[in-house]
Amino acid sequence: MEPKKENVEKKKRPNRWMGLLFICVSLLVISLDNTILNVALPSISTDLGASQSDLQWIVDSYILVFAALLLTMGSVGDRIGRKRVLQFGVIWFGVFSLMAALSKSTETLIVARALLGFGGAMIMPATLSLVTATFDDVKERAQAIALWAAIFGLGIGVGPLLGGWLLEHYEWNSVFFVNLPVVAAALIGGHFFLEESRDEHAPSPDYTGVLLSIAALFLLVYGIIEAGVDGWEAAHVVQSLIAAGVLLVLFGIWESRASNAMLPMFLFRNPSFTGANVAMTLMMFGMFGAFFAMSQLFQSVLGYTALQAGLRLFPISVVIMITAGMSARVAARLGTKLTGGLGFLVAATGMFILSQTVEAGIAYSKLLPGMIVMSAGMGTAMSPATNSIMGSVPRRKAGVGSAMNDTTREVGGALGVAVLGTLMNSVYLDEVASLQALLPADQAPGAYEAVSSSIQGAHIVAQRMSLDPATGALVNNPIAQQIVDVANAAFANGMAEAMIISAVVMAVAATIVFLVLPSEIRCLEDECAEEGYGLSVRDSSELEAVSAVGD
Repeated sequence: MEPKKENVEKKKRPNRWMGLLFICVSLLVISLDNTILNVALPSISTDLGASQSDLQWIVDSYILVFAALLLTMGSVGDRIGRKRVLQFGVIWFGVFSLMAALSKSTETLIVARALLGFGGAMIMPATLSLVTATFDDVKERAQAIALWAAIFGLGIGVGPLLGGWLLEHYEWNSVFFVNLPVVAAALIGGHFFLEESRDEHAPSPDYTGVLLSIAALFLLVYGIIEAGVDGWEAAHVVQSLIAAGVLLVLFGIWESRASNAMLPMFLFRNPSFTGANVAMTLMMFGMFGAFFAMSQLFQSVLGYTALQAGLRLFPISVVIMITAGMSARVAARLGTKLTGGLGFLVAATGMFILSQTVEAGIAYSKLLPGMIVMSAGMGTAMSPATNSIMGSVPRRKAGVGSAMNDTTREVGGALGVAVLGTLMNSVYLDEVASLQALLPADQAPGAYEAVSSSIQGAHIVAQRMSLDPATGALVNNPIAQQIVDVANAAFANGMAEAMIISAVVMAVAATIVFLVLPSEIRCLEDECAEEGYGLSVRDSSELEAVSAVGD
């Protein structure tokens, strides 16, 4: 048996870095798609006649399906082969990207986006589990995961930039057509350079666990998304979150007793796994909340075009990419706990700086330092947290470990947008209330409702009031300017409060890392020690000393 294992390793090693390249290409299509669509929504609304509710479902149909199926598809990849699932997912993503690009109605586009979510759920867990299965050496694995995290961060920032450029030259459907060459490269390169891996001793399918996890995650993410729109007290939000909580408890009970559990509950006894997942959830809370706020600040308050806003957001992804790529070397010197904890503290500092500097009409140069510090901290913390999750999971369960990592990202991101969006909206409503006296319903029907609905609505009302009804020419209207000034200040103040909350959340994440995360990444199964798992990057030479890991 041992010679056979050595032959397999020799076969894998020559292609492992080329394989990583095409794993990252596959990941790029997912991280791009998550953000590139946002800048195309106004064009989609105009071309397809989509309402605000339609636009919400174009975005959320993908998120709901994606998040609900991550755990299931991670388990499927462990069973039937991660490369097989990745390749099928890439093909699926290409087919339904084409369907989305050719959509002639909002209904068709919503369906295409939901089906793209299914493809994303196949791709995302498979990428990280293949990284874990491909790199046997602990140091190389940590560096590979760091590069994986760097590409994820790069894609988030490239999306708005690429989307803005495409919309200046082409129609809205170009944001879906652009997926096709990336899909082709990932498919061809993956076919030649990726080695298949699976759990050779996978138990029988856990159908009950699959159904419970899909239903629970769907209801959880749906409730969080709807809370950001209708408020946390809305009946359907409360019902959805309660039902999700009940199903998650039932899922946990079932998985703890099932012999063929898709998500073994013993993993949560390991602080390397649980602590890192909680920290990752909090990181995505802050990251997606910050992107949500800043993209609107640049376009709706500071008046940048989609491309100009994308250019100004791009430094965030560049810094995340650089610091995430370097984090493995830092962790090799400082250890996972210290590197991750310091990264979260740096991110908290950057968010606090933003909270103290953001204001209506602020120069971009004054925002940039806070953005750079925040993104440097996120990039530094992201890779150690991910490596801690994957290093604490047996190789045969790499797909489930990867899916858990991805699920926490999605739930954390959805929570960040919903919670921080609700906070910003509350501050906004309080401060624009002073405009109600200027916009009485009998003189300007529906004007105050539009102003209070969003910062965009306020600008539309002001723009209309600045037009001469007879000629359509621009006129000087002091009330219109006052609406813009009050609304812009209200949004900026709401964002400042949201950044303070984000800074607190990052500080909590740092505390969790320092208190919960072990100094060394450990796995609770003997199999992990036998395979070189359960070690921090700097402790890879101590393999023999950890052969008895399990306490």
